[in-house]
Amino acid sequence: MIKNTLTALFMGCVLTTTVAMNNPVLGQKKTTKVNATSTTITTKVLTDILEKNRALYQQGKVADYIPELGKMSADAIAFSVVDDKGQVFNVGDVQQKFTIQSISKIVALMVAVSEKGESAVFDKMGYYGTDRPFNHFANLETTGKPLNPMMNAGAILTTSLIGGEGEIPFQKILTMIRYITKNESIDYSRSVYNSERETGHKNRGMFYIMKNNGLINGNEDQLDNYFKQCSIEVTAEDLAKIGYFFAHQGTRYDGDTAFKNPEITSLIQSQMLIAGMYEFSGEYARRVGLPSKSGVGGGIAVSVPGKMGIGVFSPALDQHGNSFAGYHMILDLVKMYQLSLFEVKGN
Repeated sequence: MIKNTLTALFMGCVLTTTVAMNNPVLGQKKTTKVNATSTTITTKVLTDILEKNRALYQQGKVADYIPELGKMSADAIAFSVVDDKGQVFNVGDVQQKFTIQSISKIVALMVAVSEKGESAVFDKMGYYGTDRPFNHFANLETTGKPLNPMMNAGAILTTSLIGGEGEIPFQKILTMIRYITKNESIDYSRSVYNSERETGHKNRGMFYIMKNNGLINGNEDQLDNYFKQCSIEVTAEDLAKIGYFFAHQGTRYDGDTAFKNPEITSLIQSQMLIAGMYEFSGEYARRVGLPSKSGVGGGIAVSVPGKMGIGVFSPALDQHGNSFAGYHMILDLVKMYQLSLFEVKGN
């Protein structure tokens, strides 16, 4: 059903509505905690958290290994939440567009698994976490397969598995992002795409190792689709809507259930939890405890299962390639509202 619906959507069916861990120390007062509901999330709460963390960008660095990314203003910052009722709360530079980068991997994985099935996709790669950076070759040259679909190698392979010639696989990913966000104006940045294509030699090396290993059968059009998907421009609000979508089993923030699929969204959230923040994922799971996916454009999308979606943006990154201020904004919200999957309730 999902495959047919996605095909119909792609072929032209128009939808009418389209920082650090703060454990209490002996003698210190505990942080006040409340349950997150539509009545407690407010723009004031988000503004307070944003202002508290605004200056943290000074401790990070804007990605410049892709030259176009290095042009982003380091002090830009935005915070968005879609609550349990689908209401949107935005503060900061909410109109600022930035490229989605690796956050696109979770949508590409959804499309690939919808078309091919989970076993066909994961026969070619693992479910594993890693202590290596996102662009590391990892075990490609030993076992021949990517560790997971969140690292670049696995993501390149995932996109290559989506059906269609030329840029059709990319258009399917773009169409799905437009659907999830209900934002038909979303497109990709040609300048960032060209910059990625011209400098993405390491990704090209991964592509050809996998082609040599028989995992990829096509040509560099498939790699170009990956560069294009990473160049899709979004806002923090768009990321919050993506987080909400996966948190609610594939239900859009306005209640649309055209792509509802608990199995696929459970798979994707599990990958976000163990590998969505690169080699920081284990520590992040301990501190934040939520399925999240970061991108080197400065965004992070967070799913609070059954509750809400969170989107943050601040382009200055830490040593792992994750937004420095963005991470701390998420951490503050999670602690305030006891959102972690591992929160001990009643304490």
